[in-house]
Amino acid sequence: MPTASSSSSTSLTRMAWLVVALLMPVALLNYLDRQMLAAMKYSVMEDIPSIGTEENWGFMLGQFKWVYAFLSPIGGYVADRFSRRLTICASLFVWSAVTWWTGHVTSYDELLLARSLMGISEAFYIPAALALITDYHTGHTRSRAVGLHQMAIYLGVITGGFGGYVADAPDLGWRFAFDACGIFGILYTLPLVLFLRDVPVRKEVELEVATSPVRALKELLGNLSFILLVLYFTLPALSGWVVRDWGPAILKQQFQIGQGQAGVAATLYWQVAAMLGAFFGGWLADRWMRRQARGRIFVSAIGMSLMIPAIFGVGNAGSLLVAVAFLVLFGLGWGFFDCNNMPILAQIVRPHLRATGYGIMNLVSISCGGLADWGFGVLRDRDVPLNIIFGVFAGTAILSVFIVLLIRPKKELLAQDEST
Repeated sequence: MPTASSSSSTSLTRMAWLVVALLMPVALLNYLDRQMLAAMKYSVMEDIPSIGTEENWGFMLGQFKWVYAFLSPIGGYVADRFSRRLTICASLFVWSAVTWWTGHVTSYDELLLARSLMGISEAFYIPAALALITDYHTGHTRSRAVGLHQMAIYLGVITGGFGGYVADAPDLGWRFAFDACGIFGILYTLPLVLFLRDVPVRKEVELEVATSPVRALKELLGNLSFILLVLYFTLPALSGWVVRDWGPAILKQQFQIGQGQAGVAATLYWQVAAMLGAFFGGWLADRWMRRQARGRIFVSAIGMSLMIPAIFGVGNAGSLLVAVAFLVLFGLGWGFFDCNNMPILAQIVRPHLRATGYGIMNLVSISCGGLADWGFGVLRDRDVPLNIIFGVFAGTAILSVFIVLLIRPKKELLAQDEST
């Protein structure tokens, strides 16, 4: 006959996977609402002439990231200090309203404001969502659970890649896409509020471990492994954001194809590969952890090693087919990398600082990603060859492999996860 404790454990396990299922559509929207703008670049610039130059477009992409990055640690701290559930729900509602409004802007200044508001609202989601998933998944399911969530992000990028076709459709257009996504996100907030739950024990734990912002920052920045993880998280993002944000424009220009085809080619194949990489990388990391405490670190390093030749190849591809092949390799490596960042963070930072820590990682990584977006636009205006730009990105990926291998998990945190 089942005991009360076994019944409680089964219920908690079901809730752990329900949380992942509930958050996957939110993760999809989080990146769909960002990515489709990149696929609609030419339509948006034609409709809003005041955008003017490639540099202005790159600055607009970068500004979103800088606002998002600056607010990420604050969003993470709010999720750690109060409620991850309410932080997630509020973030979804606000950014969906901003998404709807983006479809109604008429000038470059309004577009800048809309993207800034989008950055503010979306900054509160990812740290809270990944921290909530790791709150529930404490054993050997953590990388798989995070991997499933990240797969939804990739699906959002893929869906956004089809935005070029929507923008080109005479009966639809780019404004319709923003209206539809915004309304759907607002409506999805209701079931999320009703069914999403914080981990039951969090309230009691928070009373014991609540930390001031200054003490939280001091603890995190005094942790060498955390500093290394921030660097590791940041360097690959330079190429990742450029591939994601500039990919459609690069392929359209390099291979003289349509906006719709370029948007799909630049997102569909490598994001599907990233989904496979996140699924397999999460499974492999969870299994490796049964034998080796640094299993997640090793799997992530393997993923980064796959990305090195892929980044170099994208910048030197002589045909669309070759470019797509290297993007697929990039996606596989990215999936291995992406599904293990929060699980590695959970091995070196205490539970009540996970969202804050991930927020700081976002601050540094996405700030640099914004600079990369802006800088790429400047370099393209000055006709700097793609192979030189992507060669530099490949060099940063090589450095990243050595950095992640220096990270050392904390034994007490490993023991804590094993006991829950």
